Amino acid sequence: MQTMLDTHAVARSLTDADFTPAQADVLVDALRQTAEPGDSVTSDQFKAGLAEVRTGIAALDTRLSTQIADVRTEMAALDTRLSTQIAGVRTEVASLETRLVRWMVGTVIATAGVTVGILRLLE
Repeated sequence: MQTMLDTHAVARSLTDADFTPAQADVLVDALRQTAEPGDSVTSDQFKAGLAEVRTGIAALDTRLSTQIADVRTEMAALDTRLSTQIAGVRTEVASLETRLVRWMVGTVIATAGVTVGILRLLE
């Protein structure tokens, strides 16, 4: 059942509330347009629209879940590669450390030999 909008009464109420006649006419016209037949949504139309929105949200949720799973997989692969690279750096540092110790021991022995040689020459 549709009710009729008394535009004259609404316009008079607005002008009584200190609206200008032009402002009252604009507001009444806007109200009339919203109350025109065909602009209203039935309960079934609302339910159909709501179902469509829910379907869209479910599809978006599925896509987001897939994308999150893909990101997690990529992160796991990056973590594995990073762990491998860190292990390689540690191995290289250990190797350099061993070579440095050998070089230092050789230097100490050579210095000791030179020192002993100099001391023998001075005697």
